[in-house]
Amino acid sequence: MGQADGFLKFDRNLPGKETVEDRIKNYEEFYKPFSEKETNDQAARCMNCGVPFCHNGCPLGNVIPEFNDAVYKKEWREAYDILSTTNNFPEFTGRICPAPCEGSCVLGINKPPVAIEHIEKSIIEEAFAQGWVKPDLTIERTGKKVAIVGSGPAGLATADQLNKAGHAVTVFERAQAPGGLLRFGIPDFKLDKAVVERRIVVMIEDGIAFKCGVDVGVDISADQLKADYDAVILAGGSTTPRDVPIPGRDLNGVHFAMDFLAQNSARVQELKIENHKGKESDQLWATDKHVVVIGGGDTGSDCVGTSNRHAASSVTQFEINLKPGVVRNENNPWPEYPFLLRSSTSHEEGCERDWSILTKEFIGDDNGNVKGIKITDLEWTVETNGRKSFKEIEGSEREIPCDLALLAIGFVGPDEPLIEKFGVITDPRSNAKANLKDFKTSVEGVFAAGDIRRGQSLVVWAISEGRECAAAVDEFLMGSTKLERKDNSMLSV
Repeated sequence: MGQADGFLKFDRNLPGKETVEDRIKNYEEFYKPFSEKETNDQAARCMNCGVPFCHNGCPLGNVIPEFNDAVYKKEWREAYDILSTTNNFPEFTGRICPAPCEGSCVLGINKPPVAIEHIEKSIIEEAFAQGWVKPDLTIERTGKKVAIVGSGPAGLATADQLNKAGHAVTVFERAQAPGGLLRFGIPDFKLDKAVVERRIVVMIEDGIAFKCGVDVGVDISADQLKADYDAVILAGGSTTPRDVPIPGRDLNGVHFAMDFLAQNSARVQELKIENHKGKESDQLWATDKHVVVIGGGDTGSDCVGTSNRHAASSVTQFEINLKPGVVRNENNPWPEYPFLLRSSTSHEEGCERDWSILTKEFIGDDNGNVKGIKITDLEWTVETNGRKSFKEIEGSEREIPCDLALLAIGFVGPDEPLIEKFGVITDPRSNAKANLKDFKTSVEGVFAAGDIRRGQSLVVWAISEGRECAAAVDEFLMGSTKLERKDNSMLSV
């Protein structure tokens, strides 16, 4: 291990941030430099536990104590070699992952956990700076061809792994550039798109082909794809947003969060303005508007940060659920992921937040534009079996001003027409039905991975599924595989 008493000597410490006043003027990442010594000290806090629960907390099974130890010893190349055996894209997870590994850190039982996410990001940035991340031109090719539909984190991970196995990989993407939600869903101030493009360039140099602006099932048929390739992987994500069927929903100014975010990302990248399904769309702005974000998750938070950069008049975020606590409750013990009250950097920039709020109606003006929202407070009760229910609090109904309402309440499933065109059987949640053993769908030679299979989830889970699916496809094509696999008993269905 590193420093035996490091967790006693050093407190958890993370890079500082630019001031709110400065960072909301642009869409750049805003964390300040962190010295190598400071990062070494953070790595020294890792206790190299007898049972490192961080491994199980990480969907990728990252070998965390080992790369922490290497960083502590300033063996950066060794740290990169360890990290890259389990994670294809540490530059993404090191920026946007909610770090379930830290929630399972043994040190986190009674102290702040090890800064695993920061250390991971530091390793990969050092690797890029030193030129260690480069294409492998020695790969022996198998002659097999694989098509991947979708270039989000699951599709990219699958492509990267199958390319390493020697297969010729082509990634089809209906949007104008590859990356999926990494490029169009996550704001640049959280994940600079130069970071995404940097990785795409390496993948292209590695031999992976990207065909963007191609809507599979429309521009090229499912049958043609199956005929041209030895295997097809559906990795299109969960892209159908959840709606609210309430009065006034059709008013101008009520939009899905992803349309708002995707437009802004395209605008920052100087690309064509499209909606979440790659279609041209009118431009959405929050400037000088009273913005209400309905939904308390990460997508809602991203809407808050983007609206602040648009110079909105006000930003309010509502969540229908109970307000989380600041410490774990008895039903959420360590090493489970801690469901706690969290304030994002976007919330720091200015936002009114409230919980246990039900949106009942969108109020419009004479021109069909939204001008307000009717809401009410909720009272939640928890039954003895853990089931939660709510009722409206009498007399709490009220109307608040709103010029732009953004629905950030999750996604109900994948793009069903795509699945239908491949003839794939779906599960009760409309996801492509495939198990974790072989990722096979009901159609021979067609596989599914990521949110299109498991439903809306995290980027780190998408990468994990992409890796596992790649190993299954390699085995399907070649009879066996040398690609790394995680114990499937550690993966959720």
